[in-house]
Formats: sequence, structure tokens, C-alpha cells
Amino acid sequence: MIDIEVVYCPRPSQTDRTVLQVQEGCTVGQALAASGVLARHGLEEATVAVGVWGRQQALDHPLRARDRVEVYRPLQCDPKEARRLRYRRQREEGARSSPKR
Repeated sequence: MIDIEVVYCPRPSQTDRTVLQVQEGCTVGQALAASGVLARHGLEEATVAVGVWGRQQALDHPLRARDRVEVYRPLQCDPKEARRLRYRRQREEGARSSPKR
């Protein structure tokens, strides 16, 4: 038996962490099923991205002792577009607050 954990953050500052003991040779998909994390949050195995210690992995990836399986949330918007919007907003705020000559 090996110890692993399955983690999902449904929203910022909220974490669902499940510690499990599984058979050696257990896969990411088997760990997800055993943890019940997907069912608790209404997620489907086929639609989520998962990883081990920050690296995306397939569901058939074998786990080792003390691995941390992470279920990733989908992005709310494209990171490049979010940076562009922040830049525009900062530029506009700077233009409004600077004194006119």
C-alpha cells in the first residue's frame, strides 16, 4: 500500500484534499475514482485535466508513494487577453489621475 493525496480547488482559497492508501501500481484514474472528488463536485473524468505535482498526466499514469494528484479547473479566460485588459485598465487609470497641463 502507498499513501497519496487527491486535491481539487473549486474556487480560490477553497481546497478539497483527500488522503488515500492505495495499492502499488494504482493509476491517476483509479485514484480519482477512489477519492470521490469528481463526484462531490459534479465533474466528469473525461472533461477534467489532471496532473501529478504540477505536471499534467494521463489517467493511466502510475502513481508512486506520496504523489499528489491535482485536478485542474478550466481557465475562465485566456491569460494573454487578461494581461491585455489589465494593461489597458492601468493605462486608462493613469491617464485619468495624471494632472493636465
